[in-house]
Amino acid sequence: MTDTPQSVTLPAADATGSSFTGSRSPASDEVGRPSGPMGRLRGFLKEHLGADLGELAVLLIFSGYFLFYGLMPYFGGDQLGLVGADEPRYAQIAREMLAAHTDECRVLNAGIMPHSVRPADLKASYSCLISGTITPILYGTPWLEKPALYYWRTMSFYKELGVSDWSARIPSATGALALIILAFLHLRRFRPGGHLDAALIMVSCVAIVAFARGASTDMQLAAPFCIGMLGWYAWYETGKKFWLFDLYFFNAAATLAKGPVAPFMALAIICLFLGLRREWSALRRTIWIPGVILYLAMALPWYIAVQRRNPTFFREFIIEHNIERFGSDLYHHHQPAYYYLVVLILGLMPWTVLSIRALIDGFAISIAEWKTRFKPQRYVGHIRAGDAFPEFLVLWALFPVVWFSFSGSKLPGYILPAIPPICILTGDYLFRIRRVGIPIWLRNSHAAATGLVTFVLLLCPQYMVYQRIVPAPIEFVKATIGGFLAALLVIFVVKRSGVSHIRTATLIPLALLLYFLLGRNGHLLDLNYSARPLARQIAQAVPDSTPVAQFDVRRDIVYGLAFYRNREVLNYNVSGVPTEAHILVIPTQHTGDLEHLLPGRLYQQLFLYETQGLSVYKVYPLK
Repeated sequence: MTDTPQSVTLPAADATGSSFTGSRSPASDEVGRPSGPMGRLRGFLKEHLGADLGELAVLLIFSGYFLFYGLMPYFGGDQLGLVGADEPRYAQIAREMLAAHTDECRVLNAGIMPHSVRPADLKASYSCLISGTITPILYGTPWLEKPALYYWRTMSFYKELGVSDWSARIPSATGALALIILAFLHLRRFRPGGHLDAALIMVSCVAIVAFARGASTDMQLAAPFCIGMLGWYAWYETGKKFWLFDLYFFNAAATLAKGPVAPFMALAIICLFLGLRREWSALRRTIWIPGVILYLAMALPWYIAVQRRNPTFFREFIIEHNIERFGSDLYHHHQPAYYYLVVLILGLMPWTVLSIRALIDGFAISIAEWKTRFKPQRYVGHIRAGDAFPEFLVLWALFPVVWFSFSGSKLPGYILPAIPPICILTGDYLFRIRRVGIPIWLRNSHAAATGLVTFVLLLCPQYMVYQRIVPAPIEFVKATIGGFLAALLVIFVVKRSGVSHIRTATLIPLALLLYFLLGRNGHLLDLNYSARPLARQIAQAVPDSTPVAQFDVRRDIVYGLAFYRNREVLNYNVSGVPTEAHILVIPTQHTGDLEHLLPGRLYQQLFLYETQGLSVYKVYPLK
C-alpha cells in the first residue's frame, strides 16, 4: 500500500472531505426531530457543539482514564507522591498562600461572598478575596519566579478537597482535560474526520500524560495557549470576531501562568503564518480592541499589584527568569542544540513515527501551497489559496522547538505547546489516508514503536527495584513477549479493520501499561522517586514536630520533605547545625562524616532508607 499525495490544487473541502468553514459533516444532518431523552441529547450535542454522543463518550472515557487513573484516591489511588524539585515547591507555595488567605479572612471576619451590600462588608469581602493571592510565598518569604495562576487554581482545589499531593496535581490534569475536549469540539466543528483520532492521540502521548500529572506551571501555559491558537485560526477562516475572544482570553490565562512567553509565541507564530501568506491586513484585524482590553484587564492587575508589593519582582521574574534564563545557563539547565528533537521524539511516543510522517506531509502540503500562491492561476472561485490549516499547524509546531533550541537553559516543558498541533496533524493525516490505506512500512514502524514503549515500560519495575540497566533474563523475556504482542496487535487490527482502528489497537496496550505502572507498581515509583514514604517513616519514628535537617541530600527530596512535613528543612551547609533536637537526613555514603559534623553531640540512627540511599538520625540537643 502507498500514500496518495494530498492534492493542493483544490479547496480544502475537496482535498480532505471537509472544509474549515464551520459546516458540519453529512453525518450530522438528520431527517426529522430526535425523540426521547437520548435522542434529544444527541440533537443538542450536534446542534450546539457539533459533537456525536458516541464519540464524546469514547473521548471522555479514555481521557478520564489517561489523565486521572492512579492520580486520585477514588480512581486507582494516589500512587505516586510529588517528585522532582518543582512539584513539592509549587504545592507548598499554594498551601502557604491559602493559609495566608484563610488567616486574613478570619481576622476580617469576612468571606468571599459579602454578608450584605453595605460598603464595609463589600470592602471586607474584597480584602478577603485578594488576601494571600498577590505574592507567592515559600517558607514565609516571597517566591517570585513564576506568576500566580497555578497557585490560585491549586488553592481552590485545596480549599475544596483538602491539602494533598494529588489535589496539587488536579490543576494540570483538569487543564489538559479542557484542552483535549475543546480541541475535539473545535476540530469536530471545523475539521471533521480526524477529530477523534487527534484528541485521543493527544491525550495518550507521553508528553501530555506526564505533564498533565505534574504539579507544575507547564500545562497551565500549554493548555490555554493552544486553545487560544485554535480560536485564532477559527477567526482567520470564518472572520467571526467571537473566535478572537479565545485568543485574548486564553492568552491572558497563559500569561498569568508563565509570563510574557505566551503572547510572544502567539504573535511570532501568527506573524510567520500571515507573512508567508502575505496577508498582513489580517494581522491588523487581529488587533481587536475589545480583546486587547480583555487581555489587559485579566493579566495586568496581578502584575501591577505584585510589583507594588515586591519592588524586586521585575528584576527577578522578567530579567532573571525570562531574559537571562533564555540567554544563559544561569540555572544550570544547559543541553545540546539537538536536545528538543530528542524530547519531541520521546514526548510523542508511541505515536512518534506516525506524527513525524504527518509533520512531513503537512510540510509538503505547505510547500505546495506556497508555490501555488505565486502562480498566475488561482483557485477558481476562491480568494484564499487552498487549505491553510496544515501550514498553520506546521509553523505552530516548529516555532517552539526551533526557538527554544537557541535557549541557554533548556527544560522539557518548554516545547509542550508544540505537541498538540503535531497530534492534530497526525489525526488529520490518518483520516486522509483511510481510503487508500496506510503504507506497510509506516504501519509496521508504528507497531514497532508501540512494542518498544511496551517493552521499556514493562522493565521499569525491574530497574526501580534493582537499579540495573540489564534486567534478569526472565524479566527481559517477559518484556520482549509483551512488546511483541503489542506490535502484533497493531499490525493485525490495522490489516484486518483498516486505518480507522489504529487508534484502538494502540490505546489498548497503553491503557494496560498505565494500569501496570500505577495500579500494580505505583508503590515502587513512590519508594524510589518521591519523598512521601520517607516523610511517613520519619513521622512514625518521631511522631512529634521535631524539625528535620539535611546534609548533601538531593534538592527534590529536600523540597518533598518540606511539603509533607509542612515545614522548611534545615540545611547544615547554610544554617549550620541546629542546637535543638532534630532529625538528620544524610546520604548513607556520607555517614562517616558525622563525627566531624556533630562533634560532642549525641545522635542515634533511626532507620535506613535504602531505596534512595539515605540514613536518618535523631540528633539530641546541645548540652
